Amino acid sequence: MTLAGSAKLAARQTTVRRALETLKLEALVVTAPSNIRYLTNHGGSAGVLVVTGDAMHLLIDFRYREAVRMLQASPSACPSLRPWDVSGSYDEALLDCLGQLGVSTAGFESPHLTVARHDWLVRTASARKLPLVFRSTGGIVETARMVKDDAEIDALREAARRLTPVAQAAFSMVRPGVSERAVAARIENAMRDAGYERTAFDTIVASGPNGALPHHRAGDRKFETGDLVVLDFGGVLDGYCSDLTRTVVVAPPSAEAQRVFAAVREAQQAAIEAVRPGIATTDVDRAARRVLETHGLGEAFGHGTGHGLGLDVHEEPRVTRPRADVAPVPLEPGMVFTIEPGAYLPGWGGVRIEDDVLVTEHGCDVLTSVSYALIPD
Repeated sequence: MTLAGSAKLAARQTTVRRALETLKLEALVVTAPSNIRYLTNHGGSAGVLVVTGDAMHLLIDFRYREAVRMLQASPSACPSLRPWDVSGSYDEALLDCLGQLGVSTAGFESPHLTVARHDWLVRTASARKLPLVFRSTGGIVETARMVKDDAEIDALREAARRLTPVAQAAFSMVRPGVSERAVAARIENAMRDAGYERTAFDTIVASGPNGALPHHRAGDRKFETGDLVVLDFGGVLDGYCSDLTRTVVVAPPSAEAQRVFAAVREAQQAAIEAVRPGIATTDVDRAARRVLETHGLGEAFGHGTGHGLGLDVHEEPRVTRPRADVAPVPLEPGMVFTIEPGAYLPGWGGVRIEDDVLVTEHGCDVLTSVSYALIPD
């Protein structure tokens, strides 16, 4: 498992504490597991983190006590970590912690805390007569996570590199009579063989008309001659995610399949060439979209051009069209995201091509290295 060293954790914590000072918050309640891991190296499936100006208060139950003790005895120990034992309800333990710390204004991660939990915390704090105000926050830790450090980049490179043999295993099964479900199973077996700890998301194998469904789940449909087949898969290695899409054909391809495929590949290349520090995420999206519009496929491309990769398979930055609810993000070296334009034609099929890219000082590196051939070798 890739774990940040203590000095790196301290730098991450400083970034978050500066945000708290700006927002005039005494504490931040972190409930998203990936954000907790980013700040403390605790990778358990349960836990709540309270960030204050001088400590990282980690609420854990019996299942994680020994793991945290071992972590704190390693070079990846979390600076200023103070474990808090949870013997019953995490939410009750959270109120106990905030009360004992004397916190009066705490931020919470609104994208990750349910309305029901928030209402319970507010109602119970009031009943206990705690002078405690909860304030909604969003993106404090996620913003810090957008620019990856060297260790994270190494993990993402390796996660992307290992997709090559997985893709080759999938390509070997693209022939008439093979089912989508069989190819999905082959992909997932190949990911285990490649050393991934798990899949990053549900594997997509969409053939023929199913290719017009961007998130189609592999079913019993069997490949037919002339089918386009969209293969979208990714794995988690040392906690970090990879994501790849290729579209191939059960030969021979029709003229329309070749036309749509060439247009999507051109759009993807245009977006990759647009990536450089300082350019906005919306401009990368625009580069891909403009090409597809030129080919009469603008209406066939309905989703964003990409999404950030890291501890989550979908994280910041979002590479999408200008939206009122999503501010464009200027690219910085160290950002990692996908570039995945597509064209989807109902009743006929679709094409999507996706790679993982790293923003560098002068442009970008494409981390995935898989053939783009429409007819697989």
